[in-house]
Amino acid sequence: MTAYLIVDVDDLLQRLESRGVVMDIQTVATALLNAASLAAGLGSPEDLMAIAVADWNRYRRPSISAGVSVQQVFANEGYDLFNVPDRQAVTDALLAHYFSFDEQVVDELIIASTRMDIASLAQRVPATGRARIRIWGDEPPPGLSGVIFQPLEAILGIPSKAVALYIDFENISISLSEQGYIINIDDLLEGMIHQAQTHGQVVRMAAYAPWGQRGSLAPMIDRTGREVSDEVPSRLARANIDPVFSLPGKNSADMRIAKEVLDDSARFNSADVFIIASGDRDFAEVFSAVRTRNKQVIVWGVRGSTSRLLESNPALSVEYVEDFCKLRRVADAMAAHVEPSEPSAPVVEFRPSQWSSVVLQLDLLLGERSADRVSVSTLIKRLVDERAVPNEDRAQDLIFQAANQGILVVDAEQSTVMPSVSNAIVETTRLIRDRIVHRVANTLHVRGWEYVNYGFLLKGIGMDHGLVGPGLNTTDTWRSEWVDTLVREGILSRELVPHRHNPEDLVPVIKLIDTEKPTGAPQLPGVTREDVELMIRRIIVSVEQFTSFRGFAWCPLGSLHRRLRPFDPSTTFQQSVEELLERGAVDINEYENPQSEFTTKGISLVEESPIVQRVVAERNAFVHALLDLYERRLPLSRDTIRDYTDLSDRDLELWLSIMQSENVLKAVPGQADLYSLFRTHHTVCMVAGDPPAEPQE
Repeated sequence: MTAYLIVDVDDLLQRLESRGVVMDIQTVATALLNAASLAAGLGSPEDLMAIAVADWNRYRRPSISAGVSVQQVFANEGYDLFNVPDRQAVTDALLAHYFSFDEQVVDELIIASTRMDIASLAQRVPATGRARIRIWGDEPPPGLSGVIFQPLEAILGIPSKAVALYIDFENISISLSEQGYIINIDDLLEGMIHQAQTHGQVVRMAAYAPWGQRGSLAPMIDRTGREVSDEVPSRLARANIDPVFSLPGKNSADMRIAKEVLDDSARFNSADVFIIASGDRDFAEVFSAVRTRNKQVIVWGVRGSTSRLLESNPALSVEYVEDFCKLRRVADAMAAHVEPSEPSAPVVEFRPSQWSSVVLQLDLLLGERSADRVSVSTLIKRLVDERAVPNEDRAQDLIFQAANQGILVVDAEQSTVMPSVSNAIVETTRLIRDRIVHRVANTLHVRGWEYVNYGFLLKGIGMDHGLVGPGLNTTDTWRSEWVDTLVREGILSRELVPHRHNPEDLVPVIKLIDTEKPTGAPQLPGVTREDVELMIRRIIVSVEQFTSFRGFAWCPLGSLHRRLRPFDPSTTFQQSVEELLERGAVDINEYENPQSEFTTKGISLVEESPIVQRVVAERNAFVHALLDLYERRLPLSRDTIRDYTDLSDRDLELWLSIMQSENVLKAVPGQADLYSLFRTHHTVCMVAGDPPAEPQE
């Protein structure tokens, strides 16, 4: 019987620390071995293949507090130490090192980790028909059928802690809305309660806001798509969350929460874990006081709206609401509105196969020869040379199987072959290749780099809205498999280079093999003049809103590009930035970053530029029109706004889109072409002449 135990040491130690659990590391290592041996039905832990996965460079020196070497402890307990400096490659590295041999079939696999990158091994490790796969972590991993889940605390015998949750509901709701999320109250409450329960037994939950005050909270819906902002207090009560009234305004809720947290933490029977859902830095002193009482403090915030002072505080554990609440972004919901339909079969991932090799190598040959077909013997030789098949007989068999599948068109008389351009496998394989190659080439051109970091590329592919369709762009594993396929087929190259922070560590990077060598990939659709004009307006509005709201002089260029990615099908963003530079409308510089020793490339507006003044004036005029309709209590529908502004269809569509992407307008679910105005939005208040608020931290 072949049994494996894989322990994610980095995740394990971070988990114990975040929960304030003090356990001897040798006790932990031994407990996991004994529990795994018992679960697998082995006679002794020595019959188990135990692997301790970590960036072992972190643990070369003994822990100052414990006085022991984590690395030595796991080695002494019989674990095989596997060093993974780069988490992006952990799954592939484990597969290649331990499970790459055909005879290595697993009967029992136990993975002790809360991270999905290692947990995805459950789908990729070769296993017998009766194999058992176990995950010891926080919760059952989604999408992994047939996996046995067990809470890691139960395995280690860690007693449950008492948890108290305090939610600054006004702060969280507005922060989520500003970051572009649709606030589904059902998903929000379900996610918060479940996340709180992962830290122990919840003994107190309270939510603070000026309940009943119109406009104090962002618009909210339930799962039916109905507007339910007025029903939030009653829904909180039904979920056993106490809705506590606080006066409107930032300081009121902060003071009320601070007082109750300090009072509650001083009681003799108080909770062990205090969770405060608010990204305000005003709680810093409260957190320090609670920690002096030997309580664990966890902060829930929203990315982009959480104080950097809290995020950088090593004494605090920061979790982000959008990570554990299944909330959708406004842009995603509008781009993928699906009408109710009959249940259909599950979508199968379009993964690399031998057909991929046939299509990609044939396209390479056609590109090299500038032809529309090649001889069958030429394709056979190429497949053998590239080791897609072991011999010529297998290559010939593969080609004629592809012809029978409709992937290739073989002319028996001429003994030539060409791809079937209308075949779904050919079309999809080409789409994946073209999008990935284009992204690598565009990143190298725009950033001026020699190579693309492997993890950076996977994130970029994940945001590529040109790579959409059933079974496409599903997970990092899927993206990794396709990048590796393009490397194997000679379209991209993968190398290991020294890490810029630690030259002793090597990280995987991706390069173009030869920019002069044809890949068989056609030129992607070009960028039109109209595309650039529309993108210029989006850039100016986004930079102006960011800098005025944050009180900054510049906006990070990378963050701006990610924000506008849904409207950038190719290289529109880059061309628009270059044109703004030529017209003297923006400045691009390297700025000091307080969170890093490296500078950050940023963009700032030249306010006296005619084009900047014109676009800002257009934005203000449109917001004025929305305010007038809002104050007159007229519906903010597409037709009403068109009649009021007298804009052309193209300009109306653009400004409605910009207002939604900037969170000024929210589409009303279930009601076509009807919107709600976020009246307390920074830009709306500025245009309306309301008293200015303090810049967002």
